[in-house]
Amino acid sequence: MSDFIAVEDREILARHGLDNFDALWNLRLDAVDEPNTGRGGWSSVFRLDLGDAAYYLKRQSNFLSRSLARPLGEPTFAREFRNIRRYQELGIPALQAAFFGARQVAGERRAILVSRALDGWRELAAWLEQWPAFPGEQRAALIAAVATLARRLHGGGQLHGCFYPKHVFLRETRAGFEACLIDLEKTRPLLLGRRDRVKDLEALVRRADAWGESEIRELLSGYLARPVDSVEVAEWTSRLARRRRSKEGAR
Repeated sequence: MSDFIAVEDREILARHGLDNFDALWNLRLDAVDEPNTGRGGWSSVFRLDLGDAAYYLKRQSNFLSRSLARPLGEPTFAREFRNIRRYQELGIPALQAAFFGARQVAGERRAILVSRALDGWRELAAWLEQWPAFPGEQRAALIAAVATLARRLHGGGQLHGCFYPKHVFLRETRAGFEACLIDLEKTRPLLLGRRDRVKDLEALVRRADAWGESEIRELLSGYLARPVDSVEVAEWTSRLARRRRSKEGAR
């Protein structure tokens, strides 16, 4: 079975003897957290440091997702890898895959996904924990970066499906901030237009507890490329509020 190895990472993986499925599967490492044991199997994440290069190595066994197209299921990493590649083709900033492979061994369905570590980046959730301590210019730059990311995501015709602060990563640049996405397993095409767009944005702002209405309007202003006091921003603010009330009422 043919494995994917990114051109940029092939040499360093080969130098450490890790440019094949078996070597990565058998490599002994300490997991960064407890294995996920849902879906009838398991899935684990490991930090992999190779000199100046750093990665996250994810391994799973019989950890499957099912769909109409794949009723017998497939490793969840297979779907995530396809989405990583799709984001790359569409120019949507996201984590980058270094290796992907899948095997069936004596009835066991194994998969490996290696992605480049986002060292130097911080998840939006961490920025939000210190939100009051940041000066206004820095907060505005962070919101602008998230708005740009959301606009590129939806402009590429994709719904993230888990557009949460812990899945949005940011790093500071000379011009402000840049943002990218992780956890692409639930990504799908935008099928319901504005309804899907509202779904993603509301999921984000509902969990961004440090943001008040002024920050939400600022986010929507950047996302819609309209003035913060425009009719369009007011309408979208109302849509997000209605969805939030509906979600909270359903609990």
